[in-house]
Amino acid sequence: MQDIELKVREIIAEQAVLAVEDVNPDSTLESLGIDSLGLVESIFAIEETFDIQVPFNANAPTESDFDISSVASITAAIKALIAGQEK
Repeated sequence: MQDIELKVREIIAEQAVLAVEDVNPDSTLESLGIDSLGLVESIFAIEETFDIQVPFNANAPTESDFDISSVASITAAIKALIAGQEK
């Protein structure tokens, strides 16, 4: 499961044009300088990497179970989606 967090950090670091070490679990996309286009590109990369479908309303926290408020919450949401697929 730690591989998931590292991969998420790598994807987000690439979008933010930062080193992976600069992206930590408490980082928000906003604090990393990722705009709405970067968010969309990050979500596409996450879907492709983990073979999951991120809910279309992920950018509306009150309407989605996929929380994008921080790197840690994105990682947790991905783990939940993967666990749901394994059932």
